[in-house]
Amino acid sequence: MSTDIRWGIAGPGRIAENVVQDFAHVPGAQVVAVGSRSLDRARAFADRHGVERAHGSYAELIADPDVDVLYLATPHPQHHALALAALRAGKGLLVEKAFTATAAGTREVVALAGQTGAFVMEAMWTRFQPAVVRLRELVADGAIGELRSVQADLGVAREFDPEDRLFAPELGGGALLDLGVYVVSFAQMLLGTPDTVTTAGSRFPTGVDAEAALLLGWSDGRAATLLTSLRNSLPGQARVFGTEGWIDVLPRFHHPQTIVLHRAGAEPEEITLPQTGTGYTHELIEVTEGVRDGRPESSIMPLADTVAVMEVLEQAAGQLGVSFTEATGVL
Repeated sequence: MSTDIRWGIAGPGRIAENVVQDFAHVPGAQVVAVGSRSLDRARAFADRHGVERAHGSYAELIADPDVDVLYLATPHPQHHALALAALRAGKGLLVEKAFTATAAGTREVVALAGQTGAFVMEAMWTRFQPAVVRLRELVADGAIGELRSVQADLGVAREFDPEDRLFAPELGGGALLDLGVYVVSFAQMLLGTPDTVTTAGSRFPTGVDAEAALLLGWSDGRAATLLTSLRNSLPGQARVFGTEGWIDVLPRFHHPQTIVLHRAGAEPEEITLPQTGTGYTHELIEVTEGVRDGRPESSIMPLADTVAVMEVLEQAAGQLGVSFTEATGVL
């Protein structure tokens, strides 16, 4: 392995366009290759961002001997096959959320990661935002007493278009996998894996979920109330309640700069901690250092949490009559 950790990007779409810019803030990381099923798209991305090599298939990218770790930014149902192939080729992985289209697919990738020992992490950038890191420290230090509940919402208004990926079941469309993953992961990060999942919502004509309200319950009475939607805009805020106060995470909570600590008998304390770059820097550093150090996973975004979140999302989708399948033949 060279001194720099060499990255490849699978899927030169909108999210990859944003993420690649933050590599400028990551010491010891270099993007050396990009892959797409369209060589023209891969070449255009490479030209825009100064990437050395463009591959016209994901199989070629995965086989590239000069790539140490892959960032998977394709539609959700393609992650499963790409991740398995990359692990068999000895690559580390940063897999965009949702991790796969199904809980079984996630468990299979995690199992193979355990066998290979390669570093694998879900790209849940929220957990690495400085403001969220501080939130977790405050909670752990007992700043709001015993943690009892979480509220969070994330939604956007999108006009229904059956040709758009967001509304296509075969591409993992719907609110839950694109936006619901944030609210569920946030609650799971703070409260652990729930014992019960209760969901209400609606579907678009294509069958994917349009909106969902989730009530997560724990056997000791703790709870999380979560909203996600592609039908209407939501504030994108979160609130964490304890027995001695609460913490507001100001919009948009999935990449916040400011939290406000409210303690009984004290004035609110506003804490602002900006991100480096556009906010992806922190997760990219985590993966780069993990691959360099030979670690199998992140302690901040462990694979067990990814599995737990996918299982909650699948339960919620199922209660709305929605199911997804993993894509085949994507290499």
